[in-house]
Amino acid sequence: MGAGSPAKKPTQMTLFKSGVLHMSNEKYEKGLQIRTQVLGEDYVNRSIQNADDFTKPLQELVTEYCWGHVWGREGLSLKERSMINLAMISALNRPHELKLHIRGALRNGLSREQIREILLQVGIYCGVPAAVDSFRLAREAFAEADAESTR
Repeated sequence: MGAGSPAKKPTQMTLFKSGVLHMSNEKYEKGLQIRTQVLGEDYVNRSIQNADDFTKPLQELVTEYCWGHVWGREGLSLKERSMINLAMISALNRPHELKLHIRGALRNGLSREQIREILLQVGIYCGVPAAVDSFRLAREAFAEADAESTR
C-alpha cells in the first residue's frame, strides 16, 4: 500500500489473530457470525475495534449472550426476531439501535412494507410520537441501504 493510500479495514479474522477479539467459546463464535450477518461486517468490526478496557466486556457479553444464546436459538427465524426487535426498540425509544436493527431487518428479509406495518402497530400501542420517530429513522435507514447498494 502506497503512502497516502487509505488503510484497509481489518477483517474479523485479523481481529481474532491480533487478540483484539477473543473467541472464548462456541456460543461467542456463533454470536459473532449471527451478529455480523444481521448488523453487517463493518458495524461489528468497528464495534469490536473501538472497544477499550471499559467497553470490551460489554461487547463480549452482547456477542455471546444476546447473539449467540438468544438470537442463535431455534424456534424463531432471524426474520421473526427482527420483527420483535423493531417493535421493542421502537417502544423503548432507542433511536441508534432502532436504525441499526431496521438495516438488520432488511438483511433478514423483511420488506419495507412489513417494517411499515410493524411501525404502524407501534403507533397504536406505544403512541404516535414513537411511531413518528420510528418512521423517520426507517426512512433514513432505507436511504442508507439504497446508497450502500449502489456502491
